[in-house]
Amino acid sequence: MISPLAHIHPGAKLGENCTVEPFVYIEDNVVIGDNCHIMAHSSVLSGTRMGKNNKVFHGAVVGGIPQDLKFVGEDTTLEIGDNNLIRENVTLNRGTASKGKTVIGSNNLFMENCHIGHDSVVGSGCIIGNSTKIAGEVVIADFAILSACVLVHQFSNIGSYVMIQGGSRINKDIPPYIIVGREPAKYCGLNIVGLRRRGFSNETITAIRNAYRNIYESGTIVSKAVEKIKEEINMTPEVEYIVNFIEKISERGIIG
Repeated sequence: MISPLAHIHPGAKLGENCTVEPFVYIEDNVVIGDNCHIMAHSSVLSGTRMGKNNKVFHGAVVGGIPQDLKFVGEDTTLEIGDNNLIRENVTLNRGTASKGKTVIGSNNLFMENCHIGHDSVVGSGCIIGNSTKIAGEVVIADFAILSACVLVHQFSNIGSYVMIQGGSRINKDIPPYIIVGREPAKYCGLNIVGLRRRGFSNETITAIRNAYRNIYESGTIVSKAVEKIKEEINMTPEVEYIVNFIEKISERGIIG
């Protein structure tokens, strides 16, 4: 299961039943869980902590040092969960002194040539499209879908169940459950198809829709719209998440 043509540092730790193909490069201070498959010409670099059942495809670089001039070689990590697909030429950078680690959840698909910058957090069940670039210290919550060639500014926060149109440039926070697109990027309605696929009931979707009508269609400023939501809409967990995202999670302001 381990090719003799792979370079694996003696200090690296591999779990059971791993496959390592020819010309893979694995550095010291790496931990790889059981049943992982590391394909030819990919690299797993120092500081990487990888869970079970991950597949790293050809040419990917996992755990590379941050693209941040403030980085001076500090001891940081890239922490990856289980069941991720890391496709060809993907780059996942480890953290800096700012946060100390980049964190990737489980069951994600990172498509060809995408990049996750230092100290970012990607939840679980996400899809990051071809050539999409995520800057440093970005947070992407569970089940978000970013289509191809999306550019996300550093420190941005993207909520759960979001769908972002290909080619979008994101420089503000994106609250949960919505579709974002156009140029400049704007709110384009609810991600209804995605919500239904994930089992959201019609009643829950209606509550989410009513909340966003106050935020984006009422013509009032966001802070007043939030107060109106609190007064007039049943505070389901989903609506509470929207309110909490706007009031407490978002620091850059939400997308228009």
